[in-house]
Amino acid sequence: QVQLVESGGGLVQAGGSLRLSCAASRMLFRINDMGWYRQAPGKQQDLVATITNDGSTDYAESVKGRFTISRDNAKNTMYLQMNSLKPEDTAVYYCAAGLKSARTKNWDSWGQGTQVTVSS
Repeated sequence: QVQLVESGGGLVQAGGSLRLSCAASRMLFRINDMGWYRQAPGKQQDLVATITNDGSTDYAESVKGRFTISRDNAKNTMYLQMNSLKPEDTAVYYCAAGLKSARTKNWDSWGQGTQVTVSS
């Protein structure tokens, strides 16, 4: 069974930075597309960013220029560098993995989520 474990969430002031990590096990990490989603209280889950198995990236408009998604296939880990954080970025952040999922948005595996809280 594929396991995805997020880490790096926390409380930060507006304008600050955080880096989230998603560690994968029991999977051929390098062939999978990866993604970050987030869900704020009372709101639907939204796509934040994706990265394909060959490193192509895509971002939600709300985070372009502030967030950077990356991956280290040697470490089976994906990252989300979040800069210039805003209170509206407050949410539980989830990582996801799947074959060709960056295009189809059908993900095979999900992490348990990590809370990010941005204070004003």
